[in-house]
Amino acid sequence: MDNIILICAAGMSTSMLVKRMEAVAKEHNKDVKITAFPQHELTNYVGDIDCILLGPQIGYLEEEVKREYEPKGIPVEVINSSDYGMLDGKKVLKRALKMIKESKES
Repeated sequence: MDNIILICAAGMSTSMLVKRMEAVAKEHNKDVKITAFPQHELTNYVGDIDCILLGPQIGYLEEEVKREYEPKGIPVEVINSSDYGMLDGKKVLKRALKMIKESKES
């Protein structure tokens, strides 16, 4: 099972995006766990992480999060603003799964 983490400022729109991503995953029989929480809780998270996606509103943290997690083999990226704004669960899930696949291949 792939574990995708979405990080945001407050959590409202990101939690809606998670629901859409989960629906797409279920529709395509993808075995994923998708969790969203505010940025300050990332350091408290205990568990395997396969991918971290940042909400566009906290994109300024990308380099800091990359420094912390990419050396551990965990890819980090800011969610495309348009996909985030449209709550496009399909595109965001597809991108996350591609990031996970690429990190496992390298």
